[in-house]
Amino acid sequence: MYKKDFNFELPSELIAQTPIERRDESRLLCLDRLTGLTRHACFSRLPELLHEGDCLVLNDSRVMPARLLGKREGTGGAVEVLLLRELDGGEWECLTRPGQKTKTGTQLVFGDGELTATVTAEIEGGNRLVRFWHNEISTVNAHETAKHRQNILDAHEAANYPLVAPDPASRPLDALLNKLGKMPLPPYIHEELQDNERYQTVYSRNTGSSAAPTAGLHFTNELLGEISARGVKLCYVTLHVGLGTFRPVKTDDIEKHKMHSEFFIIPEETAITVNSTKAQGGRVLAVGTTSCRALESNADENGRVAAYSGFTDIFIYPGYSFRCVDGLITNFHLPESTLIMLVSALAGRENVLRAYNEAIRERYRFFSFGDAMLIV
Repeated sequence: MYKKDFNFELPSELIAQTPIERRDESRLLCLDRLTGLTRHACFSRLPELLHEGDCLVLNDSRVMPARLLGKREGTGGAVEVLLLRELDGGEWECLTRPGQKTKTGTQLVFGDGELTATVTAEIEGGNRLVRFWHNEISTVNAHETAKHRQNILDAHEAANYPLVAPDPASRPLDALLNKLGKMPLPPYIHEELQDNERYQTVYSRNTGSSAAPTAGLHFTNELLGEISARGVKLCYVTLHVGLGTFRPVKTDDIEKHKMHSEFFIIPEETAITVNSTKAQGGRVLAVGTTSCRALESNADENGRVAAYSGFTDIFIYPGYSFRCVDGLITNFHLPESTLIMLVSALAGRENVLRAYNEAIRERYRFFSFGDAMLIV
């Protein structure tokens, strides 16, 4: 299939710039993935649309304030750095702006100088490797740093990154990010966020994402309580949203697109809940494409999952046979993105594009702060 097969025309005024006043007052387009039939509801009515014995799987990852605004040492020129993921050895893969001003060796300063950084390498797609420095952040032997960096560059073409599982408790950098960093809102959002918690789910707890798992932004604690009271099981995975969210599909043939790896965890309790739901004939509904990718990355041919922590670069597009996930709660996604391709794999490309066109006619709000879909 080709990238153009997932294109659609979206009026710019339908791109939501701010979150709705109350999370669960967003609109909900319900799509039957077998028939393509649609109906419209308010997200607060979600409990009525679920069945006793169903299971909702939510991603409890929390967004890092990973956007740093600083200056280039010497020139004083402004620079913006977005942390994407930590690599084994302490360096971070980052997006930097302006890219032409952040070549290898560039020294960066943030805040009043309490945090500094060095651009150590330029890698595929214009991203940078960056090492951060602070008196509480331990440095490593210079020879080992250079050797490690060369290993990253040598492995880059095969996308074989030496990654490290996030461990926020052991990183002094996190405290500085909380002080100096800003929320990394997507580039299509042009308004400042007044409350950073509105870019977090109410159940977020494991810090490590560079973007929010936005399907979960519609839930309130009260709504989760009502869902649970109806006999629907709630369980959680963690998938730290990384570079893949920001990386467009550049190949015309989508099968040639390579996803970047993201760290995920399926706890033992979640595996037990998901497997018992399947065994008892209930539906497993993923809240968001991130939860879906975590489950499908670990599911066997019978749809069973096991407790696991590791990395996934799974790319789901039409033709994929789902093993575990029976339904999906998701937002409306960008044209030609890997996310709309995943949704199309579950519900059929024609059904999805027809539903998107209906949402446009009905003036739904799109993307991160937009409205939602329920696909069952």
